[in-house]
Amino acid sequence: RGLAAGPEMHFGFQTVTEEERREKIYQVFESVAKKYDVMNDSMTLGIHRVWKDILMHKMNPSPGTLLLDVAGGTGDIAFRFINYVRSVRERQLQKKLKHHQNLSWQEIFESYQKDKFNSLGDSQVVVCDINREMLKVGKQKAQHLGYSEGLSWVLGNAEELPFDDDQFDVYTIAFGIRNVTRIDLALQEAYRVLKPGGRFLCLEFSHVSNPLVSRLYDLYSFQVIPVLGEVIAGDWKSYQYLVESIRRFPPQEELKAMIEDAGFFKVDYENLNFGIVAIHSGFKL
Repeated sequence: RGLAAGPEMHFGFQTVTEEERREKIYQVFESVAKKYDVMNDSMTLGIHRVWKDILMHKMNPSPGTLLLDVAGGTGDIAFRFINYVRSVRERQLQKKLKHHQNLSWQEIFESYQKDKFNSLGDSQVVVCDINREMLKVGKQKAQHLGYSEGLSWVLGNAEELPFDDDQFDVYTIAFGIRNVTRIDLALQEAYRVLKPGGRFLCLEFSHVSNPLVSRLYDLYSFQVIPVLGEVIAGDWKSYQYLVESIRRFPPQEELKAMIEDAGFFKVDYENLNFGIVAIHSGFKL
């Protein structure tokens, strides 16, 4: 291995160069893209849906929020965001109509139609993913589920985002940051593209503190998940990697320190299911 190969990195439990890691991770997600949703459901027994819902409630976006969802190719966070903002908007409209008791029916109808047309109140979500296959799957899902308004898809790398400074209200990355080659660069980029007052939210597999849960979780991860990967996607190796990458990922306090190093304030985290996953949050002030 020549000196030019760059620093050594981990790909699961193997040691590889930075470039090799990037390439290998790309291949993992290219190969699992089509089965990604089924696999998430089977790997987490469907609980990943609840975790993503909790992330959305923590964000609590209001109409007008601009969200950047990084590594969100399959659209899970984007679709939840749109639903959430729509329902907040709907409640605001209902409230507004209640105050209009003395208007004529025609006036109420016109005002409702006008507001209804803009069901997101200028909210936008930009999904940015480095993997074409994942974006393709997300776009197909969006079409199938009828999401188009307020949604755009961008091919881009978390470590050098194709956006201007101070652009977004919220930055989310769900189950993506552990697959980024240089986490420090991704965090700096998150900081850069957020507006002052903007919020960083990261949902990621983390470290279990309870020893009994930890033992059971290890058994499940290493004995069951790769087998599921083989049965469902015919792809043992990719799922073996996904499990190993979870174990290699820095624990909660360490990631918190990295987020602070990138410049974020008020950084904290919430463990879900004994720390199987954690949601980290920080603000750009």
